[in-house]
Amino acid sequence: MEELFFPVSFRMSWYSLHADNLRRPGLQRMSSRSLSCQQSYQTPELGELQRLLWTPVPCRGNVNEVWPNLYIGDLYIARNIEQLRQMGITHIVNAAAGRFHIDTGAKFYRDLPVDYYGVEADDDPKFDLSIYFYPTAKYIRAALNSPRGKVLVHCAMGISRSATLVLAFLMIYENKNLVEALKTVREHRGVCPNTGFLSQLRDLDLRLMSEKGKAREVP
Repeated sequence: MEELFFPVSFRMSWYSLHADNLRRPGLQRMSSRSLSCQQSYQTPELGELQRLLWTPVPCRGNVNEVWPNLYIGDLYIARNIEQLRQMGITHIVNAAAGRFHIDTGAKFYRDLPVDYYGVEADDDPKFDLSIYFYPTAKYIRAALNSPRGKVLVHCAMGISRSATLVLAFLMIYENKNLVEALKTVREHRGVCPNTGFLSQLRDLDLRLMSEKGKAREVP
């Protein structure tokens, strides 16, 4: 079997993800070691990110908590009012909103005390989901900061669209690079953004890394 080659910077960032504090959901604080890895991290090429996703991970059901009080799920959990009530979900992000997708909307949840946020996205590599990264991440952050806030982000299968938005949130608000965000989420759910979305997340990673570099240069 041919051995896959990863650049040193990629191997370092991937190796650093095996700390015990990434094995379950938890508000993780950045240690001095992880900060050092952040400083040496370089955004992998798209092909390297795709190879990272080749690692088999079970999907583990209709819904999974991938970050404290933040869940990724599919259309079945999104339509299961009773289970949503039992879970204590307070906010729902539908990443497949619209009449030709999962047409739930605020009226569908009128019997639940939940706030609804719809994103009309296609699971198509050519679809520009990046325009929703910051607005949706801001919504998720506010929802998690609300009293007893629990957020479900879903699409049809809970693998591509919803996962991409959650990954963007972790990168924007939880100070994670793309490899760390993927590792964190995939330890709890077998997500796999399509090639176009993965490329858009890579662009976000490059931009965030550049911003962090400029911030360090400020005296």
